[in-house]
Formats: sequence, structure tokens, C-alpha cells
Amino acid sequence: MSNFISAAKTFAADENGVTAIEYGLIAALIGVAAATTATTLGTNLSTLFQDIADKVKVS
Repeated sequence: MSNFISAAKTFAADENGVTAIEYGLIAALIGVAAATTATTLGTNLSTLFQDIADKVKVS
């Protein structure tokens, strides 16, 4: 039983997996931020080009 407890304590103290999970979460957050920015920028550019097209048609 003491071997099991010792192994459980060693497993709980190991932080290598935690670091990998943290890096994965950071990468996911950066991906979400990039997708949100691209969507917003695309919408703004679409509106800008549509305004320019409307002004060119009137002239």
C-alpha cells in the first residue's frame, strides 16, 4: 500500500503535463483572438469597400 501512496504522490508532484496543457490553452486563446480579429477586420473592410463602390456609382 505504501508503494501505491508513494506513486500517487510522485504523480501529483509531476508538472510536465501541466506545462503542456498551459501551452495548449495559450495557443487556443491566441487562435480565438486571431479568428475574432480577422472576422471583425473582414466585416469592416467589406463595409468600407461597399461605401466606396456606392460613391463611385453615384458620380
